[in-house]
Amino acid sequence: MPTITAPPAPPSDYTVLPAAAQAWTEADLLRLGHDDHRQYELVRGELRQMSPASPFHGRFEIRMIVALSIYLANHPLGEIFPGDTGFILQSSPLTIRAPDVAFVTTARIPTEDVQGLWRLAPDLVIEIVSPSESARTIAEKVSDYLAAGTRLLWVVYPEQQHVHEYRAAHAFHIYHAGDTLDGRDVLPGFQYALATLFG
Repeated sequence: MPTITAPPAPPSDYTVLPAAAQAWTEADLLRLGHDDHRQYELVRGELRQMSPASPFHGRFEIRMIVALSIYLANHPLGEIFPGDTGFILQSSPLTIRAPDVAFVTTARIPTEDVQGLWRLAPDLVIEIVSPSESARTIAEKVSDYLAAGTRLLWVVYPEQQHVHEYRAAHAFHIYHAGDTLDGRDVLPGFQYALATLFG
């Protein structure tokens, strides 16, 4: 798979806020909290305010969370995190992403009491593509997660009813509406029919 490079221009689904007098920090981001917008992210030191998720978007997010929760009830391999959970993917320049759904294996969950964000890339990331998101937006996210160490990444396209799968070894696969997602070595034995997701 060719290397995915980040675009020079900001993606269309973000509002890029005015630059701060100093570089944005994790503490700055956490102090912002939430307002009418779903969340903020920091992408290479640039503060981005994301648009609120629609019910259409939320439907697919919760379906994936439920499917993973059922699997993990019988295979306690780690924890799932919803779309407002941020992860520090890169320290300099600071990049903090909040995937729609994330899974982290038990062995990688910090044992100490961490009050701030975890400095790790989730083992599994699921991104649900909204109509406002551009191909450049998705390419940038995929590049950031894989570079930080995410092992399995599913990009869900609800309108087209397919899922693009990216893996750490630069493997790429497209699942169509009649296919079944495979958890690979990240979630061994996990199978989820896309007919259920898109039904």
